[in-house]
Amino acid sequence: MSRVMLVSPSRDLARRVRTAVGDDLTVLAPEQLPAGPGQLLALAADSDAVRVVLVDVGEDDVVTDRCLDLATRLEQAFPQVGVLLATTRGEELALRAMRAGVRDVLSPDLGVEDLRWVLRRTEEASATRTPGPRVDDVFTGRVITVASPKGGVGKTTIATNLAVGLAGQSPQGTVLLDLDLQFGDVGAALDLEPASTLGDLVTGAAARDVIAMKSLLSRHASGLHVIPGVASPVEADRITTAQVSALVELLKREFRYVIIDTAPGLGEQTLAALDHTTDLVLVTGLDVPGVRGLRKELALLDELDLHPATRHVVVNMADTSGGLSVADVEATIGRGVDLVVPRSRKVVRSTNEGRPIVLGQPRDAVSKGLQTLISRLAPVTDGGGPSGRHRGRLGR
Repeated sequence: MSRVMLVSPSRDLARRVRTAVGDDLTVLAPEQLPAGPGQLLALAADSDAVRVVLVDVGEDDVVTDRCLDLATRLEQAFPQVGVLLATTRGEELALRAMRAGVRDVLSPDLGVEDLRWVLRRTEEASATRTPGPRVDDVFTGRVITVASPKGGVGKTTIATNLAVGLAGQSPQGTVLLDLDLQFGDVGAALDLEPASTLGDLVTGAAARDVIAMKSLLSRHASGLHVIPGVASPVEADRITTAQVSALVELLKREFRYVIIDTAPGLGEQTLAALDHTTDLVLVTGLDVPGVRGLRKELALLDELDLHPATRHVVVNMADTSGGLSVADVEATIGRGVDLVVPRSRKVVRSTNEGRPIVLGQPRDAVSKGLQTLISRLAPVTDGGGPSGRHRGRLGR
């Protein structure tokens, strides 16, 4: 039985795909690609079992045209089969691929874990279009929301460092969403000058189509996908909670890690994100207003019955010279602190330079602490995809 068909001249890609899916694979050379969808599926050991066709078009325009034509015909005749395009020209071909019915455009250099994730996600999406029982137990990515009751505690610094750290494990499968609608500065923290912002992704074709959405994402040098905040507070007023919820729903089905940087407090947009959140990272400083605000925020989350699988409390920019200690924080909020990040001039400098400290100075004490949290947030895989929710010491 072959669930996946790969059309590619690359032995290396074939090896990675086989590692990702096992023996449920049929590999064809580009010259074997037939004109008709029925002819293509007939080349598999069991044509009824095929759910994904991955075509590596490379730089060949002829193969690209044949693949896009075939994708259109597969969409019409066999909607239960999803077509994926592997190409180094993703931005150039995104619109044509979307119109042809291609489910996703991906890099031919994807690692095994990212390939496994993309192929499984496409297979599950295809299963929902197959006559018979609907598959409801669909693996989704881990949604990590970084929040704080007040501003000025380095929340964006924590979010960007977590994001690039997770992107190191899954470069194609990690996205960072700036949900501080009024004054979000994720783009500046990563030294990006985005052509598109959150406002562009919640309207038009990008709000409905995966390929259109991905074509608008900004890319960081680490491989991280980024959705920067809106261009102006006026534009922020037009974004609804329904749009935010729909975007997060789309992102978590397309990415292994979705990191969300929120505005201070628990506004409507943050609450919409929390409905999808698997891991909540709560950030505070060693100051009385911040700690009391955190206590109130935890109480409100309990009152609203918003219980992400794990909650991680981070004391950032810790400096005991102000009179408070970590023990004082724990006594006030009624639970343990999971990570203490010391105050550091290096962090300030890295933020001003737009280069997260986990990239620029990985051996620094701050970076090592953040890497500990990153390792806790990475999902446990069991041959097929993320476990979704797992508990460790941080998930008390």
